[in-house]
Amino acid sequence: MKKLVAVFCVLFSVFAGAPAARAQLLRVEPLDRIVAIAEDDVILQSELDRAVAQILAQYRSNPQQLPPRDVLNRQVLDRLIMMRLQVQRAQSTGIRVTDTEVDQAMQRIAQQNHIEVNQLRASLAHDGVDFDDFRKTLRDELLVQRLRQRVVQGMGAITDAEVDTMLASGSVKTDEVHLAHILIGLPDGANAQQIQQAKDKADDVKKQIDGGMDFTAAAIRYSNAPDALDGGDLGWRRIDSVPEAFAAIAENSQPGQISNIVRAPNGFHIIKVIDKRSNAKQMVTEYHARHIVIAVSELVASDEAKKKVADLRHRIVDNHEDFAKVAKESSQDPQTGPLGGEMGWFPIDQYGTKVAEVIAALKDNDVSQPFQTDVGWHILQLLGKREADRTEQSKREQAREIIRNRKADDEYENFLRTIRSDAYIEVRLPGADAAAKPAAP
Repeated sequence: MKKLVAVFCVLFSVFAGAPAARAQLLRVEPLDRIVAIAEDDVILQSELDRAVAQILAQYRSNPQQLPPRDVLNRQVLDRLIMMRLQVQRAQSTGIRVTDTEVDQAMQRIAQQNHIEVNQLRASLAHDGVDFDDFRKTLRDELLVQRLRQRVVQGMGAITDAEVDTMLASGSVKTDEVHLAHILIGLPDGANAQQIQQAKDKADDVKKQIDGGMDFTAAAIRYSNAPDALDGGDLGWRRIDSVPEAFAAIAENSQPGQISNIVRAPNGFHIIKVIDKRSNAKQMVTEYHARHIVIAVSELVASDEAKKKVADLRHRIVDNHEDFAKVAKESSQDPQTGPLGGEMGWFPIDQYGTKVAEVIAALKDNDVSQPFQTDVGWHILQLLGKREADRTEQSKREQAREIIRNRKADDEYENFLRTIRSDAYIEVRLPGADAAAKPAAP
């Protein structure tokens, strides 16, 4: 739990925007001042201090892993600026998050850690995090999530031809790799001198790592990537979902190995293969079922729909009428109704958690009691189950997901670059270039 709270403290510290804080932790000067202007918003020294203080607290036992204070200040300020720009854009385009939705998100966080919300509140307070500020940070995160969804939802559908092309290339693989990286970044349109300076810095960082410096500490101190404060940790990913240069290194390296310097469009990378794992044949239990649906609408109340579906069940179970015949006559599902309610073979979670819960409790040929989903009231008959090899189907799904994620990442990165370039950004942090704009995450 303590580790999780620390993680959320970092999230909080990076994106927090409210002024409340614990004075003994933050040590805020009595007179506040503006350290950055991001379009219609300002970032105060106290907010930056609070964010940095949280990170310093997290690394209290290993302060040597952090970069110099001025570098850390700028890293955190860049994130604060980009977060403000995204929140402003979300709000200006009509995206809203209700108090109820924030409460639900808080509840999910607590449930994931097997605690109650009041215990989460106590844990945050113990780590010096104001609960109201944490809620605001969470609201901003939800706003940005919805902004991203809106930006990428306009992408075209992934075609079967695109999936076939990716599969034919042999680039879809089921193995997974856990990577970390260090990025020595290059500015847009870098000249020869800037490229050489970045290369020299990357060489120096690699030399320090080879000399015994901890990779995580080096990433925190030197990396220009958005995940620098996480030690450059990219987490577990399918090997076919990482950049090609990273994948080639992962395939040819053993866990624990660190790559030579890799040149990429955005700079120079040093990559560490933390671990690797292989996914064997994917066998899943599939269920064969059919169902009848009576929809709830403005004209049909829930109680009326429930009674009607219960009457249909009575005809099938007690009067021994044919399920398929009743489904064709009465089911209001336009896809399965004409087929006698036929749902085909499917994994248990394909139709949602309620259907999964119902079907898991049935034996072959059983007809369920009436149950409700967001569509209406149902009855379902389980016809059988089997173990199925879904390896090839899973590969197609992976290929489609890879293509979709790559397009989404490109779409949103372009969007962030656009709002960054269009926005008025003024950095007043001492020692920082006031004309510089933060890198998009």
